[in-house]
Amino acid sequence: MKTQIHTHINSEGKPEAHSHPEECQHKHSHQNTKAVLNRLSRASGHLEAVKRMVEDGKDCSEVLIQLSAVIAALNNTGKVILSDHITNCIVDAVESGDKAAIDNLNKAIDRFIK
Repeated sequence: MKTQIHTHINSEGKPEAHSHPEECQHKHSHQNTKAVLNRLSRASGHLEAVKRMVEDGKDCSEVLIQLSAVIAALNNTGKVILSDHITNCIVDAVESGDKAAIDNLNKAIDRFIK
């Protein structure tokens, strides 16, 4: 049985590879890819601004408020990805009998909500 390996970024920001049997592969079609990429770009820019605030010695309270905005933006982006994943990938995986996709979703949710 052939397997396909792909990589995701884990909760520590490090790449983590895992595999699925090819016959159990489900499609990764997402309706909100452009919106997710735009949200990630904005969050990345915002995080860079927070980094500059720290480098410039800005008030800690201001830094924390801005950092919480970045975290909220990332969490909301994660919710969009999760919704897309359930609506598209998980539905396709269930229809094709890919039980591993459900296990992977549960693991991803556990990491996401930590």
